[in-house]
Amino acid sequence: MGDGLRHIDVAERRARLALRHRLAPAARVTTPEAVADALVALHASDPATVFLTVGARLADPAETVTQTDRALYADRTLVRMHGMRHTVFVFPTGATGVVHASTGIAVAARERAALLKDMARAGAPDAAWLKEVEESALAGLARLGQATSAELAAEEPRLQERFVYAAGKPYEGRHSVGTRLLKVLGVEGKVVRGRPLGSFTSNQFRWALAPRHPELPADQAQSDLLRQWLAACGPATEADLKWWTGWRVTDVRRALTAIGARKVALDEGTGYVLGDDVEAVPGPPEPWAALLPGLDPTAMGWQGRDWYLAPELRPALFDYSGNVGPTVWWNGRVVGGWAQRADGEIVWRILDACGVGSEAEAAIASRAAALGSWLGPARVTPRFRTPLEKELVS
Repeated sequence: MGDGLRHIDVAERRARLALRHRLAPAARVTTPEAVADALVALHASDPATVFLTVGARLADPAETVTQTDRALYADRTLVRMHGMRHTVFVFPTGATGVVHASTGIAVAARERAALLKDMARAGAPDAAWLKEVEESALAGLARLGQATSAELAAEEPRLQERFVYAAGKPYEGRHSVGTRLLKVLGVEGKVVRGRPLGSFTSNQFRWALAPRHPELPADQAQSDLLRQWLAACGPATEADLKWWTGWRVTDVRRALTAIGARKVALDEGTGYVLGDDVEAVPGPPEPWAALLPGLDPTAMGWQGRDWYLAPELRPALFDYSGNVGPTVWWNGRVVGGWAQRADGEIVWRILDACGVGSEAEAAIASRAAALGSWLGPARVTPRFRTPLEKELVS
């Protein structure tokens, strides 16, 4: 390249993705913890996504539900909590301090201020009263271990008090103190999502106290998080980094400098990798296929996605808010989508047939059969439904 930067082309980016995101057969792992370590953060707004994300990367996907349940709720080596962009993720428990300090504190301050402002407008009690209720609720949660919002309100009845939100606006509504307060406590890193009510696909859950974590300086935590993410997802552009973290561009640039990130040339412009990650990775892995769920961290890992997802596929695979649905992958690019019908059948459709021959179709069919096998009687409907997913199940 004329600017002296090493060029990382699309083929190498796809090879890195296959190996580092544990999607190539030789790169698959044996535990949910290894999946989370590889990906840094697993999208968890839809609880079933976590299990589907893990299952796509386990050498033995039949163990997906039992092993992920163990990690989340027995060993608590993984934790479901708020993270980047005010989104719920699953993180390795050891990463909670980094996530909280790098992204949570600033968001939490805004959330608490918004709650107090809304309460004041509604004539609800003041900050001192809210703090008293909060301390009582956390003490009750410590006694119970895990609890639903209703169970916690039985311990602290003031959580049930309601006030009008956005009075006079089209979106006016009545909220309980508990609904808003628990959300704030989640962003503040004081409570986390616990065991669901029902199966792993349930959107109803219990609350639990957050695991203890060290209090870190924000700049150190941001550097640590960016280092982990570039190890998993580099190369990435500055726009990718700003989008994924939700930080200001000045924070992104400061963290890049702090970790000694190196510039590389990408087809779309300048990208960044860790200082010791500039050299080419080994040749492309063996051919591979994957069926990834909606909001999978690989499909949602970058803001600029043209190198693995053709723009013309997006109308079928994304909802109106920009959430990706279930995707079919072949050798590092999205080639279609999939869905589960009411009878449990896994169905899929190729949208981009370029390079998708009989070998690819056989590999995709094999992955679909494996997915249907480990899901068994469970039925998964994505929380964010896309045009193709709806069409496949109709």
